[in-house]
Amino acid sequence: MAHDAAQTKGFDAGAALECTGLACVRGGRMLFRGVSFALDAGEALHVTGPNGMGKSSLIRVLAGLLPAYAGEVTATGRMALADERVALDAGQPLARALMHWTRLDGSADADIAGALNAVDLPHLADVPVRFLSTGQRKRALLARISLSRAPIWLLDEPANGLDTASIERLGAIMANHRANGGIVLAASHQPLPLNGAQTLPLAEFVPAAVPEEPA
Repeated sequence: MAHDAAQTKGFDAGAALECTGLACVRGGRMLFRGVSFALDAGEALHVTGPNGMGKSSLIRVLAGLLPAYAGEVTATGRMALADERVALDAGQPLARALMHWTRLDGSADADIAGALNAVDLPHLADVPVRFLSTGQRKRALLARISLSRAPIWLLDEPANGLDTASIERLGAIMANHRANGGIVLAASHQPLPLNGAQTLPLAEFVPAAVPEEPA
């Protein structure tokens, strides 16, 4: 079902995401600098590092939600961001909440059933989003992203709150997206089912602390 849904996206071939010398400063502190990578259609990047390292900030810079202190980001194709915010109307039944996004993204409403099957949530299609558990909301977010027509996925801790079976489904969804010419960039402190992905250990780009001089 995940493969069928991916086939209807219709995004243009030739997706690409590249950044060169990227740096980010927040709260007067440089989180990272010198980050560079290049991804073409079908490729993936796993950004690794412990919580608080700056992985979420990197994704938000790539998405254009935070300014880059230095460096450049170049993207060919639209981006879809999945982070800690579910971005689904909590008062609406799950299927109707997803329908809001299919219409904004230009996807087919008929794909919703396939997307819910891919994350094992078809039995909750008529349940208001506010009644979903944390893990179910995370899977609903994955369904929303899979319904988008964006070739570039930016996923922030996509495995958080998922059990083993759901992580396997996540792997299948990401693999299908890549097989159809999409790009996956995922930031996580834990292993992810991203076969053949490049790895970017963000800790290698965090500036060393400069010790204060004695008074």
